[in-house]
Amino acid sequence: LGKRAASEGREAVYPEIDFCKNPEVICSSPKYAELKWIAGLFYWMESVQSYNVRGWNYLKQLHAFVDGGYSDPSFIDAVSGIVNRGCHDPPCGTGDVD
Repeated sequence: LGKRAASEGREAVYPEIDFCKNPEVICSSPKYAELKWIAGLFYWMESVQSYNVRGWNYLKQLHAFVDGGYSDPSFIDAVSGIVNRGCHDPPCGTGDVD
């Protein structure tokens, strides 16, 4: 994806960015604003869609939410907790959300 791939002779979309030396570039680069979306999508795929903790399974809960007519706000609250706090049932031990 970045400088390492380019230096190893692989195709790189961002050959000038060293994500290892400067991971903050994902959120701080005005030139590559799409990196936030890429990182967010990766997080969603890796952490939210696969979330299965203490009996709360994202995919099962999503199906129940859809089958229930999108009417139970607890699903939205739980997903918000996963994304913003790291768990579906705050408090999560991560501190206050600003």
